[in-house]
Amino acid sequence: MKQLFTSIVFLLFFGNITLAQQWMTNLEIAQDLALIQNKMVLMVWEETTHYQYPVLVKDDSGRTLLIENLFEDETVSPLIWENFVPVIVNENRYADLYEKIKGKRKQSYIDKFNDDSIKIMDVNGNILNVDGYTESYTNITEIISEYAVNTEFIASELADYRKEKTFYSAFYLASKYLDFSLYAKPSLRPKLIDLSNIYLEDAKRLVENNSEDKTVLMQRAELLETVQYLIDKRPKKVLRMLKRMDADTIDNVNQNYVAYLYYTAYMSSGDIEEAAVWKSKISSVNLKKAQMIINLNT
Repeated sequence: MKQLFTSIVFLLFFGNITLAQQWMTNLEIAQDLALIQNKMVLMVWEETTHYQYPVLVKDDSGRTLLIENLFEDETVSPLIWENFVPVIVNENRYADLYEKIKGKRKQSYIDKFNDDSIKIMDVNGNILNVDGYTESYTNITEIISEYAVNTEFIASELADYRKEKTFYSAFYLASKYLDFSLYAKPSLRPKLIDLSNIYLEDAKRLVENNSEDKTVLMQRAELLETVQYLIDKRPKKVLRMLKRMDADTIDNVNQNYVAYLYYTAYMSSGDIEEAAVWKSKISSVNLKKAQMIINLNT
């Protein structure tokens, strides 16, 4: 009954905002809606709306138009709603939201979090477009082209992490973001990898809350960390990292993943003979994933 009531509220509420094309003002509800619609959240601080916010946008004929105020224009709002869930966040939420990332993010991330620019976030509040625009005006068409991604591929993992933050929910979401990056356009791939790293760091912090062997879990996280270098076309670095690990200390549950990493790194380096030693130890799922990474490197 509660789930039915929530669904009805969403339908009524979303129906109203679609007609009015007004931005949402509750971050958590915006994130819930984005999860349902497989979208990213487009967020700005409320203070940003107190002054003119000019943006650029292309019309149907391909002309670039200057819109005097993003928050008052009735033609841009439907375009944003079509691709994101937009939300204006009150300044009194700043301290609480900042506390969650304090000491856990790079300075460039903190700067983006603090500034008045548009922030594209996933449903858990992590910023995708950390690299700021250098142009005088934000180009809405470019933001849509770059960041309006369908998140259905990672929806289950996003929901699991949003429901409960554990080592496994963070680890599997980090892993799925890496998989997701393989399907993304090259310009977006490094940013998805950065999001993966955010969740991987969370997983490492959450190891302490797990009753299982913490050494095995940390080892699993460290092995996953090497995948980003394979995607970034640096297989030799991965081989060096793997060879620095003492083979005798790698737990049996992680051996198959080590085989996957060795095979992918050797194949990506063009060393087919060494790769053949590891191929039989890889699952069919990881073999398919390995081939996608190999294709990136060749």
